Amino acid sequence: MQHRLHASVRWAAVAALVALVSGCGAKMDELRTYIDSVKARPGGRIEPLPEIRPAPSFVYVAGDRRSPFVPDLQQQRTSSNPNAVEGPDPNRPREELEKFPLDTLHMVGTLSNHSGTFALVQDPGGLVWKVTVGNHMGQNYGRVQSITDSEIQLVEIISDGLGGFLERPAGIGLSD
Repeated sequence: MQHRLHASVRWAAVAALVALVSGCGAKMDELRTYIDSVKARPGGRIEPLPEIRPAPSFVYVAGDRRSPFVPDLQQQRTSSNPNAVEGPDPNRPREELEKFPLDTLHMVGTLSNHSGTFALVQDPGGLVWKVTVGNHMGQNYGRVQSITDSEIQLVEIISDGLGGFLERPAGIGLSD
């Protein structure tokens, strides 16, 4: 019984394939006629490529100008402000807590031992960091000046808008 079923399915598939192929025969004749008519047309002339002219050359005469291939020397910033200080050290490696604005950091406690007093600071991600005097925090180059049981006192270096820098006191209080 199953043998007859498989044979019937095979014959049905063959019949369907023959029907599909026979339907394509008429379209092939039309296609061949179209191709022959296109081949019989006279060929056209292809336009030649335009002439390529070289770009005009420019000779750079340095004279008293700087070389365009050498970077500028580090420009010295000067300010007429009498309270101006030297800017932040661009070669100092940045500390982890300098990635965050100062107002997003929270003091959560202090630790004291024979080495000194340390503040515990929580970043916006919830990590707690140990900070001591001399560490840097915040995005304005804040340097820790002192640590008490209730506050971290810093000094930040900010631009004065006139090409110089000013020191600004800042602090982080103990969070409740």
